[in-house]
Amino acid sequence: MNTTMEIEFNAADAAQRLQELGDAELDELPYGVVEMDLDFVVQRYNATESCYSGLPRERVVGRHFFRDVAPCSNNRRVAQRYAQPALDETIAYTFALRMQPVPVTLRMLKPAGGQRMLLLVQWT
Repeated sequence: MNTTMEIEFNAADAAQRLQELGDAELDELPYGVVEMDLDFVVQRYNATESCYSGLPRERVVGRHFFRDVAPCSNNRRVAQRYAQPALDETIAYTFALRMQPVPVTLRMLKPAGGQRMLLLVQWT
């Protein structure tokens, strides 16, 4: 079995490998992971993302990510890109976190034909 340390933020097969990890393994990653269903409802949210964002897992899982959790990313640059049938894009972005701009790198992943989508967040 692959270890989480082998799954780099930019790994070509990151989407598949991350979805195969258990929650404890996902929590060990050095970057944030938000796993959503096709309706943008958060299914999994790792400890790294919780720590940096300041949002506890129980406030995020089961909620619409772009409407209820991170409305600052409900726009053409992020949320609307997931309308594509498949997606693997990395962009520099700025979250508005507690009214403060926070630069991050986002990797948006949506495997073709999959039932889950991922947003990876590399905090700077």
